[in-house]
Amino acid sequence: MRYLWACFVAITLYFPKTFAQKPAKPTSAEIHHELQKLNFLGTALYVAAHPDDENTSLISYLSNHKKARTIYLSLTRGDGGQNLIGPELQELLGVLRTQELLAARGVDGGEQRFTRANDFGFSKHPNETLKIWDKDKVLGDVVWAIRTLKPDIIINRFDHRTPGSTHGHHTSSAILSMEAFDLANNANAYPEQLEITSVWQPKKSFYNTSWWQYGSREAFDEADKSNMLHVDIGVYYPELGLSNNEIAALARSQHLCQGFGRLTERGTSEEYLELLKGDIPKGNDLFDGINTTWSRVEGGEAVGNILYAIEKNFDFKNPSKHIPDLVMAYGLLQKIKDEHWKQLKSEELKSIILACAGLYLEASSDGASTTPGSLAKVNIEALNRSSQNIFLKEIQIVGADAIIAPNKMLTDNGKQEFDISFTVPENTPYSSPYWLNEPGALGIYTVNDQKLIGQPETTSAFKVKFILDFNGTEIAFEQPVVHRFSRPEKGELYEPFAVLPEATSKIDEKVLIFADEKTKAIHVKIKAGKDNVNGNVALGHPTGWTVTPSNIPFSIVQKGQEQMVTFMVTPPNTESEGEISPIITIGNNTYGKELVEINYDHIPRQSILLPSKAKVVRMDIRKSGEHIGYIMGAGDMVPESLEQIGYQVHIIDPDKIEKGSLDKYDAVVVGIRAYNVVESLKFKQPILFDYVKNGGNMIVQYNTAGRWAAQFENIAPYDLILSSERVTDENSKVGIVSPQNSLVNFPNTISEKDFEGWIQERGLYFPTRWSQEFTPVLSMGDEGEPQSKGSLLVAPYGKGHYIYTGLSFFRELPAGVSGAYKLFANMLSVGKDEVKKESNVKG
Repeated sequence: MRYLWACFVAITLYFPKTFAQKPAKPTSAEIHHELQKLNFLGTALYVAAHPDDENTSLISYLSNHKKARTIYLSLTRGDGGQNLIGPELQELLGVLRTQELLAARGVDGGEQRFTRANDFGFSKHPNETLKIWDKDKVLGDVVWAIRTLKPDIIINRFDHRTPGSTHGHHTSSAILSMEAFDLANNANAYPEQLEITSVWQPKKSFYNTSWWQYGSREAFDEADKSNMLHVDIGVYYPELGLSNNEIAALARSQHLCQGFGRLTERGTSEEYLELLKGDIPKGNDLFDGINTTWSRVEGGEAVGNILYAIEKNFDFKNPSKHIPDLVMAYGLLQKIKDEHWKQLKSEELKSIILACAGLYLEASSDGASTTPGSLAKVNIEALNRSSQNIFLKEIQIVGADAIIAPNKMLTDNGKQEFDISFTVPENTPYSSPYWLNEPGALGIYTVNDQKLIGQPETTSAFKVKFILDFNGTEIAFEQPVVHRFSRPEKGELYEPFAVLPEATSKIDEKVLIFADEKTKAIHVKIKAGKDNVNGNVALGHPTGWTVTPSNIPFSIVQKGQEQMVTFMVTPPNTESEGEISPIITIGNNTYGKELVEINYDHIPRQSILLPSKAKVVRMDIRKSGEHIGYIMGAGDMVPESLEQIGYQVHIIDPDKIEKGSLDKYDAVVVGIRAYNVVESLKFKQPILFDYVKNGGNMIVQYNTAGRWAAQFENIAPYDLILSSERVTDENSKVGIVSPQNSLVNFPNTISEKDFEGWIQERGLYFPTRWSQEFTPVLSMGDEGEPQSKGSLLVAPYGKGHYIYTGLSFFRELPAGVSGAYKLFANMLSVGKDEVKKESNVKG
């Protein structure tokens, strides 16, 4: 942890940070490291598709060895993946992975950008991907990134020449990068962007290749490398006390929800880059032939003369002695006409001035959130820890009408504290991820503000501007308003200062299944965003459904408290589905948002406002059995979904599985990827199989092929070989190949109609080979591909049954897909029809 913090401080100091990050406290060596970056005027853009696709080793090498500004453009936020650390999926997973990417960039020294593309799940071909993404829009976003970031070189993680050989998102990222390389300099392409930016032509484009692209290390060794560069990414940084690979591993380990925590590495390691466009560089220098000195900017040489001298003669014992020269360089920099470099280098230079002076500027709110129209109080701390004369002239709240003029000299180590209170403007936007503010399409988010497109997160609603005078030169420094507090078990903590509605609502169950015509009590939680909130709440509902009462009054005294109200909801007597949505009325204002908070130790707390709603489904469903045991894997909401249709679900601790302990369950279900993430299951397989042999019903959901947490001889009692085979088209035709099998007959009759309305995919990691004891039940396949029969397999074992399914029930059940519920109920009931028949015969 000490190494991580040292690296974190060293590399995040001078780049845009998540606004809940603790203030950095750099050492002299780390300041000098940033001075070297300040004096390098070159930019690299690394392009791929998802969080975790990026090569953190190369990003760190470019940022910390070459000293280049390095940005990772991830076309998506990883919304379509799985989550190993919590329940967040889809858009919430995208928020979590965004913050993990920012944490990774905080370690490896890069910056982070995105497009509006949505990770809709696995895609087999870029043709499908680009159709769903709306190619023109996402291509425009890549062009926008190039025009605004102005990279000298672009590096693609994937090969644009091999469509269909990998994830369609992967290849698409390279295809779009190659097209945007030329379009960015074409004034006729996306001309509306040029109202706020300018055309730009990168100099070179590379493909970050490796031996795996060639099938084996031997094949790669024999490949023609005349068009390739290779660099040693294992270099050591004495100023940081870390090697490049150690930094890269620490960065990679920030992707915790994907299970990428890893050991650090050291030593020489070669990375290869194939030239795609531009002239081949000399000496394995990616920036060869590109002017990366201050002379590339008109008027920059005078600035560079000062800064190069400071870098060369840096005083590690007393960095503050350089402040007069740094301030002089800042003044000259403001005269440069090139707005891109002036803005970028001014921010870097201001951060170095702060660090050299030991200046601590903090703006901390009394609470973690506020509401429009409320009074907010900010505590200001200003501290100069140097002998330099620094005069605090003015403090402003950016975004509000609040200003004070301390007009005080900041003496060496003399802390100054102030309080500023202000009324939050009524039109202040809420602190929610901007890309979720408007409804999007399957493949792309809706973002109407061009300037927001690509930004990693919503910026802080309020910042504090400190106007400091350095012997006649005024410089403005901005710090976001944060909430600083402490907990006895964790110490000092920082959180974002959020602007939220005065009331939010929530229905805990996002899908409510009505298996008959009975009325259900639906509970709505109302949470106050401020003190003394009074109003009424009604429940919007579909036609044919009945809700009583029509509205319910509520009154909440304290901010953060919740009050629960209950509506009685009666479904129609025929199958139906729709949405119910709480509508809060307070005075003349109405509110319909739910507040979702994501809070993990490795990222800042996230406040997300989503439409407050729940899906209601009236379906005719039958089931057999009562008590279900569930072994959690990588995390899913299947247990809660099964409870919706009347099962009593008991979560089983794998470590406590003993002979006979499972006999009380009508069925035991193993959660997604359990064999990938739960080590102890390898010791429990004999007990699970004995449970089946003695008459139990065991259902195993999908596992990732080849990524076992332990060495399993087999996850089934018979031979079963998993693969990466999947069906990604959720609307693909499904055939019933065993029409007499009880899985499609008891207690619910399953037809092709039950596969309508599925989301994201049919299923994944289907077995491709299985022993003759298994019976395949369904067939399905993507367009142009052979039909797979491995999505649902059942085999008798002793007196019981074993079922393996790669169908994506973990997506379909929480989404309220009726046919998925009926099929899962049949799986839980397998064998019960035989018992019923025997009972009838005996009767």
